[in-house]
Amino acid sequence: MEKLLIGIDLGGTTVKLAFITQEGEIVTKWEIPTDKSGDKIIPEIAEAIKVKMNELGLKIEQFAGAGMGAPGPVRFEDGVVYKATNLGWKEMYPLKAELEAYIGLPAVVDNDANVAAIGEMWKGAGAGAKNLLCVTLGTGVGGGIISNGEVVRGANGAGGEIGHITSIPEGGSLCGCGKTGCIETIASATGIARLAKEAIQAHNEPSLIRDQFEKTGEITSKDVFEAAEKGDQLAKSIIEDVTYHLGLALSHVANGLNPEKIVVGGGVSKAGEQLLIPLRKQFTRFAFPRVADVAEITIATLGNDAGVIGAAYLAKTKLS
Repeated sequence: MEKLLIGIDLGGTTVKLAFITQEGEIVTKWEIPTDKSGDKIIPEIAEAIKVKMNELGLKIEQFAGAGMGAPGPVRFEDGVVYKATNLGWKEMYPLKAELEAYIGLPAVVDNDANVAAIGEMWKGAGAGAKNLLCVTLGTGVGGGIISNGEVVRGANGAGGEIGHITSIPEGGSLCGCGKTGCIETIASATGIARLAKEAIQAHNEPSLIRDQFEKTGEITSKDVFEAAEKGDQLAKSIIEDVTYHLGLALSHVANGLNPEKIVVGGGVSKAGEQLLIPLRKQFTRFAFPRVADVAEITIATLGNDAGVIGAAYLAKTKLS
């Protein structure tokens, strides 16, 4: 019997875990809250894995190893994470070594966006593509670049940081990375909400998003797309602005990669064609024509499973 793989997707709020076959089929999946105190994260993950093994009557000898996606730059060679302060790791943290010590299996660790891109390449919207660009539009903007079937990690693990392409060179909003004007400040769910609030303040015409904001004091990216679908002009102008900048940023990366597929995931991608139609238009406008001719822009299909599936693929291919 082929040995199983363990996929782990470490996030700031939850840790997603799964036992996965060598063919990429999920046997079982579950999640636990992320303990942000730092030192307890790996012991709690290891305990959750052992409990699940016992529940299913599985032994550690039936597993080939574990893969993990973690936030922030990861030095792939030895699985060291550079400062994940939101997880309580203020200095370089030997994540791979800790994981192996606690679970008693060989492990491989990579950046979470890279791992999600691998998942989409193996079993998702990018299946069959060897050159793939993956961008996740969530609270922030993450990215993964796959060239000839291999993740582009770069000199110190910071490759594929699409979210930090500068889109507003002067006078842009402050990004969490410390720069200003990053695409993350525009095309993330948070960025879209900020643009909506600014638009409401700058324009006086009647608008569904204005009504929403005045009623609740809040506005979300989902509200913007829903208002645009109902014909709200202010919401439509915000989406045009977002897709203009995102299409331009993706064209720059694609001109260097020449991908077969560009996969868009994250919560904002739930807008579907409302997002993709203007995004494709702007991407085609800015990309080198031969690049635009072959780059299919599509919505990610694996959802929250992309990370654990990609992590399992890393374990399958890098630990054998």
